[in-house]
Amino acid sequence: MTFLENETTARDDRELAAVGEGGEVVRRAFANFPSGVAALCAHIEGEPVGIVASSFAVGVSFSPPMVLFSVHNDSATWPVLRQAKNIGISVLGDEHGPICRQLASKTGDRFGGLDLTVTHTGAVLIGGSPLWIESKIVSETPAGDHTIIVLQVLSVNSQDGVDPLIFHKSSFRQLQPA
Repeated sequence: MTFLENETTARDDRELAAVGEGGEVVRRAFANFPSGVAALCAHIEGEPVGIVASSFAVGVSFSPPMVLFSVHNDSATWPVLRQAKNIGISVLGDEHGPICRQLASKTGDRFGGLDLTVTHTGAVLIGGSPLWIESKIVSETPAGDHTIIVLQVLSVNSQDGVDPLIFHKSSFRQLQPA
């Protein structure tokens, strides 16, 4: 008897949809998984450069401490950002929805008016974030239309009392007690 045939398992009438090469079916399905949002930024040639990622994950390794995110292979920003000695990671706070959209914009001054902290190694961090991480790239692994980037954590600062921004079903959300 397989898992699906087990009579003690609750039944759900849904059927799995074939995904082929991905596309809209996969995008809609993956939107059901809530995630945090991180800004990954550094100073490159005297200017802040950054991307936002909802694919950010902590706890990849605790010794040495490592995190990861994935970036689309068509990103115009990643080839520039990856040149940085160190990259600042700011897990965005629940009030950072407009900042996230500003940083993700393809036009305008993406860093205009933002509260930025720049470390002595050039990592750029966003004020009001519940978690700051200074990191360096350890590896890049191709994964379909994305590349998985593993970063070693060099230093951290966490801010109690600031909840993270949540991205779910293509909208920003806030945590609420259960």
